[in-house]
Amino acid sequence: MNALAARRRHPAAIAILLMLGLLVTGFAYAAVAPQPAKAESSSAEDVAAGKQLFQANCASCHGVNAEGRATGNGDKIAGPALAGVGAAAVDFQMGTGRMPMRAPAVQAPRGQVQFTQDQIDQVGAYIASLAPGPAVPSEEDVDASKGDPAKGGELFRVNCAMCHNFAGSGGALTRGKYAPSLMGVESKHIYEAMETGPQSMPVFNDGNIAPEDKRDVIAFLKSVEDTPQQGGHALGSLGPVTEGWFAWFFGLGILIAAAVWLGQKSA
Repeated sequence: MNALAARRRHPAAIAILLMLGLLVTGFAYAAVAPQPAKAESSSAEDVAAGKQLFQANCASCHGVNAEGRATGNGDKIAGPALAGVGAAAVDFQMGTGRMPMRAPAVQAPRGQVQFTQDQIDQVGAYIASLAPGPAVPSEEDVDASKGDPAKGGELFRVNCAMCHNFAGSGGALTRGKYAPSLMGVESKHIYEAMETGPQSMPVFNDGNIAPEDKRDVIAFLKSVEDTPQQGGHALGSLGPVTEGWFAWFFGLGILIAAAVWLGQKSA
């Protein structure tokens, strides 16, 4: 007992116990933590073709091997490293015309798609071959008809409405950035945005929002698109900003016009 007590009082005992605790915690987390999505297997031909397309169209910003590239003064990143972003990020960025980026800006705007879907898939296969990452979702994953719009609306208001507006119409952020409108966006691109977190958007992986919950969010947004505006013009669904502007501009304009007309008539 005296020898055991002496070991407990040894100066290294606390450090050893802490290290053992950290090791046990690390192994336990590795066992239960959700694993990153792995890209679907692609042929060597697709990977090789995607690498050629990448080096011809993307390497000037992202580096020859997608390692990222800094600007001339080295204090900013011209293009981030792409290992681990997965085919889903490639499909979103290139499938919405945001990449290749036309000119340096605080945010890549949506534009005309420059590549065919086969070419986008090939670039995605090359990026996915560099490191595991989110794969392009299946048709079932993004099928809005299988989702619950009511549940999706709750999830959207809790996680997305503060940036994208309660109706998905978008909104302004800081430093010239903005949350784009989600109206008219393809279902798979909405899913991919949640998976990969483009621009200032946080990443909602399967540990944060389950795949079926992502489908519910898509179902909600599509229901908003399909719902007729029974109360009249939606004014962009931007809330009191456009409604107040309409009231001041047209309401006061009508009152001023009426006052001028009455004044001229009395004269």
